[in-house]
Amino acid sequence: MKNAVNWRPYVAGALVGVLATFSVIVSTKFLGKTQYLGASTTFVRAAGFVEQAVDPEHVKKNPYFLKEKIKIDWQFMMIVGIFIGALAASIIDGSFKLEAVPPVWRERFGGSVALRAVGAVLGGIVAMFGARLADGCPSGHGLSGLMQLSVSGFIALACFFGAGVLMAGLVYRRKGGAR
Repeated sequence: MKNAVNWRPYVAGALVGVLATFSVIVSTKFLGKTQYLGASTTFVRAAGFVEQAVDPEHVKKNPYFLKEKIKIDWQFMMIVGIFIGALAASIIDGSFKLEAVPPVWRERFGGSVALRAVGAVLGGIVAMFGARLADGCPSGHGLSGLMQLSVSGFIALACFFGAGVLMAGLVYRRKGGAR
């Protein structure tokens, strides 16, 4: 049963803006280096933790990990907080449920858990490859760029949303062309 809790996206968006501004102020003042809101580097660092447990010598020689140290920092904790916050919000509003195949995927591609897993893994690989190629994730570039009123930030965000809308239209279009 769902509780009468409405999560307002406008409030969440405003809070992300406050968090992004706060991250710049605090990182500049206390770390001596301006750091913007982002997540993709944290996922690479998390992979580095796993890799370090399996083959520490490889991590020591990896040029990327010489530049980006494997550490738990405020961005790492932010990602943990996003997970915990999303879980808490879904539990509070009663929408939490475990599902191997979401209904929208099942409707379009069937109920195969293996196909869903392959799609998720391939999508993750493509997304992380693009994020590393661009030296950051599109949402991070967009949010940080918009904070600075950067033309490249506006372009990054427009391309990010445009590509997302295009892919959603291609992948989840209704069969038979009717909407």
